[in-house]
Amino acid sequence: MAFHVQVGDQLFLEEGGEEIGAVRKVANDHLVVYVEAAGDFVVPGPWVRAAHDGKVVLDPAKVDASFLAAAAGAHERESEEAHRGEA
Repeated sequence: MAFHVQVGDQLFLEEGGEEIGAVRKVANDHLVVYVEAAGDFVVPGPWVRAAHDGKVVLDPAKVDASFLAAAAGAHERESEEAHRGEA
């Protein structure tokens, strides 16, 4: 992998966006990441657009639909939990 990524780095779908998870394992050609409320996923190296300052930014155009759905679901659950807490 062309980027320097470490276990514990935060995972994002866009620069400056919301965190969707964290890196659990780094291999030569892929990452294993945890997506909040969805579990572990294997992320092939080409999905990574950038990695810096403890952040890994994926390229949404390359990410598969199941991963995108999991990432969207993580934010929906967070919003629902926050909304219930405000009531």
